[in-house]
Amino acid sequence: MSYCVNCGVELERSLTKCPLCNTPVINPNELQKATAASSPYPKDSGQVDVVKRKDLAILTAVVLIATSLCCLLLNLLVFSGSPWSLFIIGACLLLFVIVLPVMIYTKLPVYLSLLLDGAATGFYLYMIAFNTSTDRWLWELAIPIVALVTILVEIFALLLHIFPVSFLTTSLYFFVEAGILCVSLELLIDHFRGVPLRLMWSAIILTVCCVIAVILLTILSKQRLREAVRRRLHF
Repeated sequence: MSYCVNCGVELERSLTKCPLCNTPVINPNELQKATAASSPYPKDSGQVDVVKRKDLAILTAVVLIATSLCCLLLNLLVFSGSPWSLFIIGACLLLFVIVLPVMIYTKLPVYLSLLLDGAATGFYLYMIAFNTSTDRWLWELAIPIVALVTILVEIFALLLHIFPVSFLTTSLYFFVEAGILCVSLELLIDHFRGVPLRLMWSAIILTVCCVIAVILLTILSKQRLREAVRRRLHF
């Protein structure tokens, strides 16, 4: 039994319109089919093709190589007062070494990737040395600092790979290496300046790092403390 949607009069099944107000009688199921058929939206949602890593790497390499060549030609033919293009070429090489392995060599060992990054940074500093009056700062300060940072980062990655990774162990490695880095930096700077080797500002940082490292070691050695810290810090 159905009723008119306009006046509410009872309708027979065979009627196509209301006998009282002439309102058309429409089956709700047929109305849904008509609405679905006339929908302005496509049934299948389209999707843009994802850019392949290899194609992105090729595009990046072309852009970096073209930038380096253009700057080199401008330096040789137009602005030839100083070898300023070495700055641009070195920066492009550094970006190439850092970015390209991420795009192509997804299975490249992290140790090799970090080593290449350190080598590229050292080479970039070597190219900058061409625009300075002396390269003493390069061999006595810049290269040792780059080598030191590279070694510490390699050790950090190795520790994370060998031992179980957690917030406490990662913090322990970080503070120990931060203290070593600051002490080494001050000693290298004193050696470069030609002054007696002694610890001043780095001694403060080393003391703080040692205190934090001892606290972390104590927490890690006691399971009850370790679980209590994890519950309270929610990690």
